[in-house]
Parts: sequence; C-alpha cells; structure tokens
Amino acid sequence: MDKQRRNTKKYSFRQPDLKELRSLTSYVLDPLEFKALHGKLLSILATQVDEGLMSVLVQFYDPLYHCFSFPDFQLLTTVEEYAHLVGIPILDQLPFSGLERVPSSQEIVDLMHIDESIICAHMTTKGGIQGLPSDFLITQVAMFGKAMSEDAFEAIFVLLIYGLVLFPNIDNFVDVNAIRVFSNLNSIPTLLGDTYFSLHMRNAKGGGTIVCCLPLLYKWFISHLPQTLAFKENKGCLRWSTRLMSLTNDDIFWYNRVYDGVQIIDSCGEFSNVPLLGTCGGINYNLVLARRQLGMVRAWRKIHRKGRKELGPKNCITLEPYTSWVRKRASEYRMPYDYPRPTPMVMAGPSTLPNQGVEELTDENRSRAWVREREELLQKLRDKDALIKFLEHQVIDEPDDVVTSLLPQSSRFWKRKYDRLAKEKADMEAAFEREVKRLRASYLPVSRALDDCF
Repeated sequence: MDKQRRNTKKYSFRQPDLKELRSLTSYVLDPLEFKALHGKLLSILATQVDEGLMSVLVQFYDPLYHCFSFPDFQLLTTVEEYAHLVGIPILDQLPFSGLERVPSSQEIVDLMHIDESIICAHMTTKGGIQGLPSDFLITQVAMFGKAMSEDAFEAIFVLLIYGLVLFPNIDNFVDVNAIRVFSNLNSIPTLLGDTYFSLHMRNAKGGGTIVCCLPLLYKWFISHLPQTLAFKENKGCLRWSTRLMSLTNDDIFWYNRVYDGVQIIDSCGEFSNVPLLGTCGGINYNLVLARRQLGMVRAWRKIHRKGRKELGPKNCITLEPYTSWVRKRASEYRMPYDYPRPTPMVMAGPSTLPNQGVEELTDENRSRAWVREREELLQKLRDKDALIKFLEHQVIDEPDDVVTSLLPQSSRFWKRKYDRLAKEKADMEAAFEREVKRLRASYLPVSRALDDCF
C-alpha cells in the first residue's frame, strides 16, 4: 500500500456552552415521558464530546464519496442511524427545504406560550437572520419550570436544544431556521444534511469551523467503535490517530439489531441516491453532489424504502471485490496518518454470499456475534444506569435545592421513580445473567475461548 500521507487539515467545532441548558433538566418532571414525546434529546444534551477524537475523525472525510474512508473500510452516517440516536422517526413528508416563510410572531406565540409583545421586543437579527437570544429563552423556560407550567417549559426547552445543540449557528442565538425545523417535525434529514454539508464545505476550504450537531456525530461514531477502544482507559497513552489507524474492518461494530425491522430509505424521487437539505445548503449520500435545491425538495415528496425482501437478509459480511475497491480508494486518496499495521493479504473471495444461518458461520464470525449480543445487553444496562443516576441526583444529591422547594410533591415523585427503576435494573441484571448463559450455550465451543476476555 502507498505509505505516502496526505496533509492533515486544521478543524475546529462550534461548541456552545451548555452548562445553563443542562441545569434546566432538573425541571423535567418525568424523563421517560419526555423521551416518549421528544426523543432522546436529554441524552444528546448530556453527551460529553471528546474533541480530540472528533478532530481526528474528520481528517478521514472523503469528499468524493461523502463518507469516512479508512485503510480498508468506509463508514457513513445514515438517516436511519440518526433517527435511532435522536429517538425521532423519519416521516414520509417533506422535511425542511429552506423555502418556508419566516414564522409570524403569532405562530411563535402559539409555539412557545409567550406573549406576543414579549416576543416582538426580543426578536432580533444576527448575521443576517432573525431569531431570539438564548439568554432570553433560558430566563423564560426557567420561569415556566419553577411555575410547573409543563407545556410551556417543554416547548421552549426543546426549542433551545434545537437551536443551540441540534442546529447551532450563531453563538447564544436561536435562529428562525431552528424554529422552522422544530415546527416541521421531520428534523432527521435536516440534521444529517447539516452534518454532511458542513464537513464537505470545510474540507473543500482546507479546514475551518465545522457547524453541526457535534454530540450526535460523536455518538454515531462511538456506536461503531469496539468497546475496548471507545470506553476503556488508554493505558498506552496512544494518540487517537494511532488508535483509529490500527482499526480493521473486523474491529468495527457494523450492525445494531434495533434496525432489524427498519426499512432503509434507498433513494428519493427520480434520483438514484438520497439528496439532503441542511439549513445551509444541499448535498447527498454518494457520487453526485450538485443538485438543484428545488429538485431535492421535489424528490422528498416521493421516497423509496427497501427492506429485507428487496435487500436480502441482514448481513455484515463483505465480498472481496468491495474490500479491494475500498483499499484502492484509500491508496489513491492516501491516509492522513501513519499506518501502524501490515496490510492483510488479499485472498480470492467467494462469488456468492455464504449461507446466512448462524449455525454455519465460521468460528470467527460466531465469536463476533457472541461479543456483539453481549455488548447490546450491556448497553441496555448502561442506559438504565444513566437514568438512575439522574434520579439519584434529584432524590439524594440535592434534596433541598430550589426545584424541590418549589415542588412539594417532587421528593416522593422522584423516590417512586427511583425505587421502580432500581427494581427494574435488578431484574435486568438477573435477566442479563440468564441471557449470557443462554448465549454462552448457543455459541459453544467458541465462547469457551473467550472466557479469559470477560
């Protein structure tokens, strides 16, 4: 393989200070109901981004194919993955197009439950676009939170997350585009469009500030990394560049079973790919970049989904022609960092897919299946732990804080939630042990070879 390296580029990220916004989560009375209504926005808001990792990741962006190209594999974000991570479905309707008119004061009043005179007094223009200062909205949402006005609190709080986290533009400012996307209810295509567009434009300019939902891009990438790389201590004090360049196709966590029943958006309208419109411009998934925005808008009126019947059984196995093509592309485009592992020997691959049954997988694939199923179970426990920690904060860490004093019933409310979740966690742990035993029995004798690893 060509050992020449291409030059790295200097990137930064639009990272607003979210301390005040995170403090407002204490006013969320029922996190589970909030999640049911608004998706996993609290999880996105609480995500601590490793900016060093992201600074390395963006060096792998491939402007020709609109993906992240590594020595022998490629990764690209999809609307289905973003929808799962945000917990918001993709609707069969036109997403944000940029052609929408600016919401009237009355429409914003209806959306946020704030008097029209107050909205008009604070509506301003920054960078040539209208919007509302975030400090004004934070003051309003805290007031509604203290007054236990749940509808008004959630409307403004969610809008703040949209404006400052999902669709950041100008610091400390929620612009009308964020309000438009929020009211559109089909935000996932726009989120993905912003990600690709910002990556592509900054790459074309040789670096600069990437403006997109960084916590979401971070969560997406981490979801594909092996647990040992993503969450374990870096005992060797290796740089992220070295750690990522050492990854192979076999290391990546390719598939999450939450997508088993999900139909994939394969193309839109007359296009052979998926065009995306972000708040700043248009782009698409793959080869063809330049499309008229109006054409993209029309395309989203007729999307084409494909499932198991059209695409075949779920499988993460790749054939050698594809892998060879990826390696050739990596060689032509060159990697931004040194390549610390030998290039694997190219072997002639089968002309057809192997049998899909688990019983006929190789020992290596069986061991990977065992590890992945085990990791999925562990992830469910981690999610439950995160929610319990949040409730512990409400019940134990700050029993006499301002929120509790305003809500005389909140202590008992949180205690009931905490007790119920603690029991659920204990039940999950017991079920986890039973499931591990079942998996171990299913994957014997492969699992015996893994005993020392766990």
